[in-house]
Amino acid sequence: MEYNFEKSYNLKEFIELNSKKFENKLLTEAVNVRDKINEILAIGNIDLVNNAHKLVVYIIDDEEEKLTLFAKQEGIAWATHSIDLSFKLEWIQAIRRTLWRFIQIYYKMSNNKQLSDFFDLELQINNRVDQFLNSFFISYSTYKDSLITAHRELVEKLSVPIIPITPDVCILPLIGSIDSLRTSILEDKVLTEIGQAHIQTLIMDLSGIAEIENDIIGNLMKIIDGAALMGCNTIITGLRPEVVRKIVKIGVKFDFHTKTFGSLQQALKQFMK
Repeated sequence: MEYNFEKSYNLKEFIELNSKKFENKLLTEAVNVRDKINEILAIGNIDLVNNAHKLVVYIIDDEEEKLTLFAKQEGIAWATHSIDLSFKLEWIQAIRRTLWRFIQIYYKMSNNKQLSDFFDLELQINNRVDQFLNSFFISYSTYKDSLITAHRELVEKLSVPIIPITPDVCILPLIGSIDSLRTSILEDKVLTEIGQAHIQTLIMDLSGIAEIENDIIGNLMKIIDGAALMGCNTIITGLRPEVVRKIVKIGVKFDFHTKTFGSLQQALKQFMK
């Protein structure tokens, strides 16, 4: 295989002028990632090949700050799009092997046999690759953990905001879409709050719910029944016409103890006198 080479080239110039050969070698080293390159580009707009060239330049030029910043940016990008870490690990290992192969070729073509210089360079290269990997995985793990924590807190706080208006009356305003995960959290928190706060009346406002699946309606009914077993009456407010049509269509009926009002304001008049 012919390489572009002049004795005046430094290592970075040699790799840049043989970039296509570098890419071909890299793709043969990264067997599993090779078929995922376009998918990763589509998912997270992450260009693995161009990023590999960028990483190699930072390593060769000993750009520690840029290397660390690049690793952090990559960690956040991969965590945000939940891309399998095994692909990143294989890709970095492939870059390491390919880089060393080109260093070997460069020194061979330069007729430079000074092993001491070679091993000094080997140590520097490996240290910088390890620096990138350490910064990447710390960035990925930290940011991924923060995403999971933030999501969990958001779900718990926003999906079930039980608001007391008197010592024994609370409002549960539901906004947005309701899925099986949210109803599971809803059931757990509602029953727990009824027991701990001794809620006697729970006003469940559904005015913020425009669409709801049939099985979710059934789950809400189970929550109402569970509340009743604990001595808490449920008041339903703000049912939209499209939701009412679904309830009627599937034949669901509220317990006779469950009252309904057209709006939250109408229900509050009963308790704010």
